[in-house]
Amino acid sequence: MSCWDIQPRSDRDLVGNFRSTLVFVLASLAVFSCSSIPATDTDSAQQLSELSELAKPEPSTPSSEQALSEQVVSPARTVLTVSAVGDIMLGTDFPKNHLPPENGQYLLSGVAPILRAADITFGNFEGTLLSGGEPAKQCRNPARCYVFRTPPEYVQNLLEAGFDVMSLANNHARDFGNEGRISSMSVLSQAGIQHSGLEGDFASWQVEGKSIGMIAFAPFRGANNPLEIEAAQDTIRAFKAEHDVVLVSMHMGAEGEAATRVPFEEELFHGENRGDVVLFSRAMVEAGADLVLGHGPHVPRALELYQGRLIAYSLGNFCTYYGINVRGKNGLAPILNVSLYDDGEFKSGQIISARQIRPDGPTLDPQHSAAKLMAELTRLDFPHTPLEISNQGLISIKTSTVQE
Repeated sequence: MSCWDIQPRSDRDLVGNFRSTLVFVLASLAVFSCSSIPATDTDSAQQLSELSELAKPEPSTPSSEQALSEQVVSPARTVLTVSAVGDIMLGTDFPKNHLPPENGQYLLSGVAPILRAADITFGNFEGTLLSGGEPAKQCRNPARCYVFRTPPEYVQNLLEAGFDVMSLANNHARDFGNEGRISSMSVLSQAGIQHSGLEGDFASWQVEGKSIGMIAFAPFRGANNPLEIEAAQDTIRAFKAEHDVVLVSMHMGAEGEAATRVPFEEELFHGENRGDVVLFSRAMVEAGADLVLGHGPHVPRALELYQGRLIAYSLGNFCTYYGINVRGKNGLAPILNVSLYDDGEFKSGQIISARQIRPDGPTLDPQHSAAKLMAELTRLDFPHTPLEISNQGLISIKTSTVQE
């Protein structure tokens, strides 16, 4: 063995050899004390005790490498982004032609980059994607006929804008009966867009290795029924058992500018029971829903954070080319961007304000009108929710809350 093969001895080796030597000396002194030192020789006994203490091994402490290797490192939580909007009606050819030029290709172009950036993009499709057919509703006055039939090729506008999943649970999904709703489902499926709305029709797909589910509810014929809350909870529990993240869509509540506030009771509109949106939404979260997205009132409503899950009580109108009032607050078209942890817990979000100015589609609003309104409604309706919404629409969880 050459001198280049000799490794320097570590401090641990030196300490070990020193201890061995002490043990040897201790043993020798012990023998010597038995034969030569009287039992009354306290000086020698004290020396023996001190040597005994020196010979004891030091407590075992792990090296820094060992300590690091034994630490349990929590994996970083995956974040999913959701972009959600309210009602969409891209034009109708019934009873008269009220279709936009160029098949409406421009309607969503101003906001498409925002919608396409999310992992999941959601909207509520009002009306039907259908060619021909007979309306299920009879219009006495064609000038005030709110029956919507959008040509199937308009689905391309949704696809190019980035929509991944659509609700078909609303009061216009059956404007042309079951034939119209089934046609809408088929057209969306062929385009690769998920959908839910018809009773028993649930959306299920994969995003970033996570299983995502969406169920759309509406208190109208043939839709998943939100008025039967216990049955809806059972559905959500079973759905959550099979999915990492579950979204719930609800088309509920009264309509119009007077309906911006959440009443905390059942809402009636045109003699129809439109449900209790707070009772329903919280029940869905308790059953396993991770994000509840409301639409139906045609105006924005408040947000609430409930058990760590976000509830948007109404996202209002978004892109309604004809037949739906877009004056005043009805013309606000918020885009709700939400970041969720991969277990569905709310992380952060933003309300991006847009506004409908016909004949154009939604246009970004530098005044942040929708965000300011939704922030104010949140403070009024849910003063104790731990959400903080800035004038620019940034949504965060308050670091501390003041108990009143």
